[in-house]
Amino acid sequence: MDLTNNKYWHKITTQSLINILTGGEVLLPLAKNIKRFFSFKREVFIVIIAVLISAGAGTGVFAYLKKDVVINDNGIVTTCTTMKNTFKETLDQNSIDVGPFDYVSAPLETVLQRTKINEIYIKRAVPVYITADGKQTRIMTYRDTVGEMLKDSPVKPEGLDELKGAELGDKISNGMSLKIVRVSEKEVTEKEPIPYEVRKVANSKLDSDIQKVVKQGQEGVLEKRYKVVTEDGKEVSRQFLSESILKNPVNMIMELGTVLKHSTSRGDVLRYSKVMEMKATAYTASLSDTGKAPGHPLFGITATGTKVREGVIAVDPKVIPLHTRVYIEIPGNTPDYGYAVAEDVGGAIKGNRVDLYYDSQGQADRFGVRKVKVYILH
Repeated sequence: MDLTNNKYWHKITTQSLINILTGGEVLLPLAKNIKRFFSFKREVFIVIIAVLISAGAGTGVFAYLKKDVVINDNGIVTTCTTMKNTFKETLDQNSIDVGPFDYVSAPLETVLQRTKINEIYIKRAVPVYITADGKQTRIMTYRDTVGEMLKDSPVKPEGLDELKGAELGDKISNGMSLKIVRVSEKEVTEKEPIPYEVRKVANSKLDSDIQKVVKQGQEGVLEKRYKVVTEDGKEVSRQFLSESILKNPVNMIMELGTVLKHSTSRGDVLRYSKVMEMKATAYTASLSDTGKAPGHPLFGITATGTKVREGVIAVDPKVIPLHTRVYIEIPGNTPDYGYAVAEDVGGAIKGNRVDLYYDSQGQADRFGVRKVKVYILH
């Protein structure tokens, strides 16, 4: 029989041991202290065992739940082991904030994996300033190049617009300033007046100081086409393309009077077409002047068949046609011969000469040879 497992034996043995150690009643206080010591030691032992078991269990749980995370924050790499479930929780745990314009390689709510390394890459957005359309716009971008940034930008060059400050392939830098020049190219048409011409036509029935419009002129219309280039609304170049006449002009027709006027010493106003300075002589119907004596059938008859009289002159028909009405002005103090008609000719009257008829031989003789002005009347 194994008495070591008997509860009663254990109780007797313990009590006996106490008695032996205490030496009866004399050693009773010491025995109580020893008993208390063994009781406390057992409790401590139990606690230590419990702690060791808990620690072992906790270590096992942590080893099971831990995740390895690599955070690349704009080139700064942080490696950590976490029991968090998502990237967002892990970033918060490491006091890493992500801005609304920053690039993140994976959704922040992505659940972390235990069986592999969880990697997340953050690229920080930087400001780029774009001046266009009369104002400056701040763009936050994480893109590498200007061209990539402009694809996402609400302000960008279009069509023929010009980008100034950088090329499309240039790297983005913090605070970069760009300018977009709005370039427009369009075809425009402009209408110009075509001036009309004034055609002047001589009118021999009007005085020389009279002009008469017989047909009004009208301007024509010319259309010209241009290619116009503007930059930010301001014209910088204009290229002529073509032109066409939309309406031909109508010329004005104006009649100009050719009849000259002259005020004579008598107070008359002559309307004449021509004036000539000529050498003048005087003649009568006498035999000495005409070669015909009274009784001759042609005595006193002019070359045109009319009866000779004062106011008839002999001319060279090549210079002054017969039947032409004239006015003879005699310079000086001598009264003008006055109005006359070219109805006669004379053998000595050639070229720029005229012979004036007088009824009186004395008047003819006194006249002699003089310079006169002959006005060809209208």
